[in-house]
Amino acid sequence: MSVKCLLPFVTQLSTYSDLYDLIVPKDNLLRKINELIDFSFIYDELVNKFCSNNGRNAESPIRMFKYLLLKTIYDVSDVDVVERSHFDMSFKYFLEMTPEEDVINPSSLTKFRKLRLKDTDLLNLLIGKTVSIAIEKGIIRSKSIIVDATHSLSRSNPLSPIEVLKERAWQLRKMVYFTDENWKGRMPEKNEDNDLEQELSYCGKLEKEIESDEVLRSFPKVKVKLNLLKETIEDTQDHYTLSKDPDARTGHKTADSSFFRFKTHIAMTEERIITAAVVTSGIRVTVLNCRHCLRPVNRMELKQIQSLVTQPTQERRTLSWPVGRR
Repeated sequence: MSVKCLLPFVTQLSTYSDLYDLIVPKDNLLRKINELIDFSFIYDELVNKFCSNNGRNAESPIRMFKYLLLKTIYDVSDVDVVERSHFDMSFKYFLEMTPEEDVINPSSLTKFRKLRLKDTDLLNLLIGKTVSIAIEKGIIRSKSIIVDATHSLSRSNPLSPIEVLKERAWQLRKMVYFTDENWKGRMPEKNEDNDLEQELSYCGKLEKEIESDEVLRSFPKVKVKLNLLKETIEDTQDHYTLSKDPDARTGHKTADSSFFRFKTHIAMTEERIITAAVVTSGIRVTVLNCRHCLRPVNRMELKQIQSLVTQPTQERRTLSWPVGRR
């Protein structure tokens, strides 16, 4: 179904809006973010993802993006971040809702993060915005950059799907044991193998077992972790391509050790603010000496140093050599 994009986000007026001044403190993190950042750049970036003259009206891309920020900050599922925005006034303030305004359906948020953000270079978009704010606020004063690289697992997530599943399952078990110690003997047998299908199967059994106890699943802390595991299972099943990633390569730290992953190259200021990032395949390459670097680098790294320095996010800064690599 096609959807029309709304006009740039405009906060509605309400006779109850003064409540925010009474309930949301001046030093509240979400209030500070709202006051510091103009999120209109999100609308400019995503407006082409929507149809302007066909379909029903869409939720504001800016508000949907803010929902995703809340998910990241508070580590909750689509269902729980939307539910919390029902009653948490700091959430409503951050989302620029009126106190009496109704919330979205969680499925709309799921669709937004899976479909509307597809093919969008969010990494450089957000880095660019961060650098811009840091320059405006006088935080960045140095003229040199530090370039480094680290290996990351396939896809943009620094953790593999199986690691995320194991982490979510552990968080859920921990919260269940905290709520009721008698559950220690009722849990399904954990998967000890590094096999994604077996981990998915185990997480599915864990989900069903806890869902079967109406009292246990009603505890808010258990419910939050359960919803997060359910969402992770669904996301993993949707993107079941761990060994099919066309861009990941087998890399080598030593002659006897290898890994299937990416290499992430970053540039940051002396104030430790990241100003650029480039992700490449983890291939083995020839080591060279670079006069601008603090230790030997390979051909791929030398190429990425040049790429990082010429990224659009560096345009507002006057850089001086050498570029250090720590």
